Formats: sequence, structure tokens, C-alpha cells
Amino acid sequence: MKIALVQINPVIGDFDRNCEKIRLWSEKARTRGCDLVIFPELVVSGYPPQDLLERNSFLAAHDEAVASLLAHLPEIDTMFGCLERRDGRRGKPLHNSSAVARQGRVIFRARKQLLPAYDVFDESRYFEPGSPSDFYQVKGLTFGVTVCEDVWSEEVNEYDVDPVADIFSKAKAQGVTIDGIINISASPFQRDKEKIRKGIFEKICRSNNVPFFYCNQVGGQDSLLFDGRSLVMDATGTVVAQAKGFCEDMIVVDTDTWQGDMNEAVRISEQAAVYQGLVMGVSDYCRKCGFSSVVLGLSGGIDSALTAAVAVDALGPENVLGVALPSPYSSADSLEDAGMLAANLGCRFEVIPIAELFDTFRRNMARLFAGREEDLTEQNLQARIRGNLLMALSNKFGHLLLTTGNKSEMAVGYCTLYGDMSGGLAVISDVPKQLVYELAEYVNRTREIIPARTIAKAPTAELKPGQKDQDDLPPYEVLDRILELYLEQGKGITEIVELGFAEPLVRDILRRIRLNEYKRKQAPMGLKVTTKAFGYGRRYPNVQNFQG
Repeated sequence: MKIALVQINPVIGDFDRNCEKIRLWSEKARTRGCDLVIFPELVVSGYPPQDLLERNSFLAAHDEAVASLLAHLPEIDTMFGCLERRDGRRGKPLHNSSAVARQGRVIFRARKQLLPAYDVFDESRYFEPGSPSDFYQVKGLTFGVTVCEDVWSEEVNEYDVDPVADIFSKAKAQGVTIDGIINISASPFQRDKEKIRKGIFEKICRSNNVPFFYCNQVGGQDSLLFDGRSLVMDATGTVVAQAKGFCEDMIVVDTDTWQGDMNEAVRISEQAAVYQGLVMGVSDYCRKCGFSSVVLGLSGGIDSALTAAVAVDALGPENVLGVALPSPYSSADSLEDAGMLAANLGCRFEVIPIAELFDTFRRNMARLFAGREEDLTEQNLQARIRGNLLMALSNKFGHLLLTTGNKSEMAVGYCTLYGDMSGGLAVISDVPKQLVYELAEYVNRTREIIPARTIAKAPTAELKPGQKDQDDLPPYEVLDRILELYLEQGKGITEIVELGFAEPLVRDILRRIRLNEYKRKQAPMGLKVTTKAFGYGRRYPNVQNFQG
């Protein structure tokens, strides 16, 4: 038989749109001769719906949409993720379920058993764990069906049940032969996660001598990026069908020959994956929030250059406005590089000097600042003037303002509240500085888009004469490694020092991270590409003094 896996890009709560996509793609699968089409986790509502699940009107609209969907699906078994209300006074009111529709009714359900409550996940807040389901049968084949986290039991090591192992134990007890494991997912992207996923799937295949079908959501949802990359593995763990990453796609596999659509290379580079994810994230956030254009400041530096390149690839050059806002300390090279970048990208470019405004601010504050030397206050005034002007352009023309700070800066507070942190979306706020350089090289892989001088010159905020980032920060390769150890791997001072870093430096960096939590709480939402991003998945108090 032929089986289709379809990764679509849902909009949370847009039930009519999501269900129409399910119907149209199901029809495409039917025309290709498929007997089964599989869609991702919670595809009817979109994932993650968060506290919308606490609204009765949301649940009623969901149920109405499912009823309508069942009445309009073509003659093909359709597996899709949906909410399921549960009876009983105790426990949560919902299951996160996989349903199979056949001839206008649901003939099978599998309920998610493992409900993650780490990092960006909060499913135990809303859902009750399911019990092991029966087996799904179609055209003489028998499948075990799982929902996302259900196949991650061994990897996460936080659960006392293993739904995959339970499937095979139950099959053995009943004398049933399992012909494959199906997993519908809404699994967010992060760099290197594809390698981990495939390792899990390969182990399931080889340990149990069964094929594996993985259908994952695609699209940007707030800070989360879903990469799709749905796939089918045969019983040896070999990928026999692979969907594209970061776009809607369908793959079909024939279970008689175990041949299928290979729409993308099995492996792509980390830089390509992160860049494609950022482009999708900007595109989807703008589109789903009703924006069609963006504005950003172009300093001539590498961070704003990378952000501009992402924006142009996401929205087209005609929908991107780059603005240089030179101050008395901005170099001629920086202004020239910003203009060259805009020309290479083909986007609109404007220059708004801020020297006069800066002088006005200083004159107006002179009486109150009398007797004090100029310091960080005056540096930050420049950033805040720029932020105000960019926000004015955003307000006047309806552009979404993109901020351009990277993760390394955000971590240690090397950013200005109500200045360069002003905006609606922080595109690279989860991209460490070293990765920024790698992505810039990726942008220039076929021709020079980001000027070579922008990449080669020492990073600088240009807020005072001769300023360089490394005047206040350690080399970025050192800073990024310490940040990775602390933020992503959870290591403390002693463990980091034991890896060869100077203790005073480590203590200073961790002090900066702790003291600047209040800034990050006021920062615009960013796009998540690492294992631990600032924002929704990292919950630290502003007021605390733990220094370990």
C-alpha cells in the first residue's frame, strides 16, 4: 500500500484554514493512490495552543471544525492530531490525541502518554496522559501509533513508562505482528536536533525490526520554529522517504517496495538549517500577525547585516527598509558598508543622522548632569534615539521593527533597553556571535552579499571614540563557549573552571547574566535555534543572588 505523510503549516486557532489544508492535501494523497495520509500532532488547532485550551469557546470551535472535517474528507484513511475531551471529575479535561477518520467517522484514537514539562513544553498543564491504545489496522497492515514525546522516553529519561516498548509487549502478548510505528509530532527545531531524532528513530527500527513513519509540523509559531523534515525509515533504519525542511510538503512511500519520495537530502549543514529556520520564522511571524513589511537599523556591522539578509529572503527586498542612523562616532566605513549591503540585497535604504538630536539631548540634560563625566549614559542615549526613530517609522508605515542583537550580547546585557532592544521581533537573539559569523559566510556562499569588510572588522557598537566590543567583553569564542556550558549544558562555576577557564572571568560572565535578567524580560520575542533560548523556555527570577 502507499502511505502519504503531509507536513502543513497551521495557524493556531484558525480551524477553518487548518481543516481546509487537511482536506486538500488528503485529496492530493488520494490521487496518488494512497490508502492512508498522516498529518502532524494537534494539526487541527495548531501547536502549541497554550492557555487557549482553557477557553470553552476555543474547544467548542475545535469540535465543530473536526465534525465538519469528517464530513468532507475524501475516501482515504486520514490520521490527524486533535484535542479530545475526556470524561471524569479527576485529572485534566483533555487528551492530546491522534485520530483516524474513515468514511466520515473516527475509527481509531491514540492518546499521548508522555506529556513534556521541560524547556518550552508545558503539556501537563493542559492534558491528561493517555493509556496504551489498541493497534491501528489498514489494508492488512498493523501499526502502533505514538504522539511526539512518546518515542523520546529513553532519550529524555524522565518517564517511568516507555510507550514504544509497551506496544511491542502488548503485541507479543496478543500474538500480533507490528508492521510499523507511526509518530505524529510537533517537534520544534534546534540546531543538531535532527541528528538526535534520527538516532532515536533508527534505534526503534533496528531494535524491533520495523519501519518508522514520522510526520512533523512545519512553520513558525511565536518563538518556536518547526522544521518538518518528515521521514520514513525501513526496518534497518535507512531513510527511504524524506520531506523538505521548513516548508509544507508531502512524501509518499510504497510499503511493498520501500521506495519513497526523497524531496531533500538526508542531511544538510547546521548553518543551512539554522538560516532556513530563521527565514521561515520571520516570514511566518509577519504573515500570521498581519505584517507585510519590516524595518531595521543597519549599522554596518555583521549582526544587522545578517538580520537584513534573513528579512530579505523571508519577505522580499521590496518589503524591507534598512535605515542607517549615524552618530558622531560612526565611521565612514560603517555607513558605506550599510549602503553596500542594502544595494547587494536590493532593499530600500535610508540615512537619518542623529548628531543634532544627540546634541539636543545632551544640552537638555546638561544642568542635571553637571559635574559628572560623560559615561555609559551618553552612549545609551544614542541607542535610544535610534530606537525611537525606528519605532516612529514602524508606527507611521506599519512596518514590523526587527532588532538585531545576538545571543552573546543578550546574555551579558551588552544591549540597551528602549534602544537597540526596541522592536517587535528579535531575529538572531538566540544566535551566538560565532554562529553569526558562520551564517554570514553561508549568506555569501555563492556571491558577496554581506560586505567582506563587515565580516572582517572587529565588532563595535561605535558609541564612543575607538570603541570595540572586546574592550568590555572577552573574545567571542571564549564568551560563547562559557555561555554554552552555563546556559545550554547547565554547568556551574566549578565545572566550567575545571574545563580550563579562568575563575574570575567565569564569575564575571555569570554575574552579568544574572544581573541582566530584567533586561531580557523586556526584550522582544526571539526565534529559538539552540537547546536553551532566553524567553519562554528559560524561567529565572529577576531578583536572585545565586552565584554558582
